[in-house]
Amino acid sequence: MRAVGPKTLLPAHLDQMGVGVYTDLVEGIRDADVIITLRLQRERMKGALIPSAQEYFKYFGLTQSKLRAAKPDAIVMHPGPMNRGVEIDSVVADGPQSVILNQVTFGIAVRMAVMSILASAKGGAR
Repeated sequence: MRAVGPKTLLPAHLDQMGVGVYTDLVEGIRDADVIITLRLQRERMKGALIPSAQEYFKYFGLTQSKLRAAKPDAIVMHPGPMNRGVEIDSVVADGPQSVILNQVTFGIAVRMAVMSILASAKGGAR
């Protein structure tokens, strides 16, 4: 497992948990089977953790050219909602390696199933 991002957004001590830590996206996804991009949650950031969304995309946004560093059959995931042009380029998000739509669709079904199980449990949810 690897984590890629600017130093200001990477949790401390990931390397001590056996996670490869990279601040270069191409190096971090080199020969990867699966790439999961996460939404840049600017609303939760206190202070200037990144210079701008454009600067973030320049270095950490997943583009078709950067995706070439991964394995040719690598899949691309994103839990949504996406900030297109910030963490992922639309060409990648909508491309043949993307399983994002399935991921989001199945995620809804799984959450609904869990809530149904919990609601029908003996005594119901409390």
